[in-house]
Order: sequence, then C-alpha cells, then structure tokens
Amino acid sequence: MSLARSIVLKTAGLSPVKYLIRKSFLFRPLVRRFIAGDTLEEALKSCEAILAKGQMVSLDYLGENTASEQEALQAKSTYIQMLQAIASLPAIQTWNANHAQSPNLHVTGDGIEPINISIKLTQCGFDQGTDFAERNLRDVLDTAKGLNNFVRVDMESSEYTERTMEIMGRVVKDYKNTGTVLQTYLYRTPKDVEQVIEWKARVRLVKGAYLEPAAVAFPEKAKVDEAYVTLGKRLMDAGTYPAFATQDAKIIEALVAYARERKIDPSRFEFQMLYGIRRDLQDKLSSEGFKVRVYVPYGDAWYPYFSRRLAERPANTLFIVKSLFKG
Repeated sequence: MSLARSIVLKTAGLSPVKYLIRKSFLFRPLVRRFIAGDTLEEALKSCEAILAKGQMVSLDYLGENTASEQEALQAKSTYIQMLQAIASLPAIQTWNANHAQSPNLHVTGDGIEPINISIKLTQCGFDQGTDFAERNLRDVLDTAKGLNNFVRVDMESSEYTERTMEIMGRVVKDYKNTGTVLQTYLYRTPKDVEQVIEWKARVRLVKGAYLEPAAVAFPEKAKVDEAYVTLGKRLMDAGTYPAFATQDAKIIEALVAYARERKIDPSRFEFQMLYGIRRDLQDKLSSEGFKVRVYVPYGDAWYPYFSRRLAERPANTLFIVKSLFKG
C-alpha cells in the first residue's frame, strides 16, 4: 500500500476529521461526485441516466457493521425494497426491449441484468452471527430470484474473507443468482479464484481498498497490479462471466489485449467502474463494444466508502485541503 493512501485512510479515521467532512458544506460537491444520493429515489434517477447511455448498474446501499439484529433486519428490508423498485422501473423494460436481440447481451437469468445490487454481509448482521447473516442473505436471494435479478456479495476487510467464502460456498449451491468479490492485494486470492471457478460463480475482481497489514496483503502497488492482470486472465479463460472492477487504464488495456489475442468474446465478461470516476474511460469502453457496469452507491452512511475513494485518489484530498483555505 502506498504511503499516501495509508496516510489518507488513517487520517480519515480520526473523529475530528470525520466530523468536519460530514458536517461542512464545503465537502458536499465532492461527496456528491462519488455518492448518488441519500435516498433510493435519488439513486434510481442516476441509474436511469446510466441505462440511457447503454451501460449497466450495480446499486449499493451504503452501510457496514450493523450494531444490532434489528439494524441488520432493516438493511435486509432495504435490499428487498431496492430489488422491487428496480423491477418496476420503466427504464428496465426499455433496456430489455432494446437489448433482447443483441448477440452480445443476455438479459437476466444467468446472463446480464441491467441493474443488480451489491450488499455487504456485515450489513446483514455478520457481527451478530454467521448463521444470522446467512439467513438474511438467503431471504434477499429468494426475492432476487423471484424477480430474475442478481445479488453481488461485496468482500470486506480481511478479517471477514474466510467467513464470507464459507457462506458463499453454501449459498451458491442453492442460488445461481449470486456471486462475490475477490481482492488482488490479498495473498490468498489465487486460491479463492480457483474456488469460485470450481463453483461456477460470478466474481468481481478488485484491487482492494481496505487498510490491510503486510502479513496478509501486498504492500506494493506493482505487486497488486501484477496479481490483478494474472488473475484477470485466469478468470477470462475459466471463470463464469467475471467482472473486472478497475479504473486503471493500464490494467484494462492488458485485459482487452488478452481478450483480443485469445479471441474471447466481449459477451463473456464486463468492466465495472465507480460512480463519478473516469466517465471518459467508461464511455470509451462502451463505444468499443465492451460491457460497462457502474457501481452506484447511495445512502447516508457514506463516510467509510467516501474515505476509501479519497485514499485511492490522493488528488481528491488535495482538493479538500485547498477548499478549506478558500474564502
């Protein structure tokens, strides 16, 4: 992990910094760059605009580490409301009509959903118990299955990785409409990649955004990038519709070159990018015939997500500092 990124994450965790960023109007424009709104209604408007461009969405209700079973049950209820709201969007019907005959797109089922959702197991009650969180996940998957939609289980910090993989190993046997996320900065990830290939489960590949010790994760960016390309190629060869989530143009170029070299059809994978970041690259990939899905977060529990985005792009932190000293 770079020194700048480590400093940003540690600084963002300080209570006075949290208070300043959450309360000061100076930061609202930057927050809105990364967060699609506080409410589901606001977020869905952003989703519809993305669909209108021919791109797809993974909708994320922000929040981590619920403090009680009641909070977790409320989060589960929100996930179900999200799925129901997505199903009733007129834009979904338009998308399906426009893309149903495309040779490079398969709509819903085992294929491509215009808008799916991403959830976190700590928001489902992981800290209140593994069995409790799994029951909540299964309730959400039941709803998604009935609506012909897909639920991505986000990967969180390394203390949850093993338990997350254990849960996924159980639920993918019963639900084909789910998959998870693997982080290339963790040493264990090559083994986990082989596991998801064996499961025939969909996986999103990311670099990793949590502050992890060198005992479990590569501290050097070059190593993380190298692992990403290596594992990305492996998933292209043997994975089930992998999603490559990165804004790193060099990594994207390497994967595109590999797909072309091996004559891997663009319908077999997708690129994913964060809301508000590298829209130019999103549009470029779309124009070249690659599928692009935008990760759209919303909700008032945005601070942990926001701080990780700042750490990934230290230039944004400089923007904040400059704003503080402007009259």
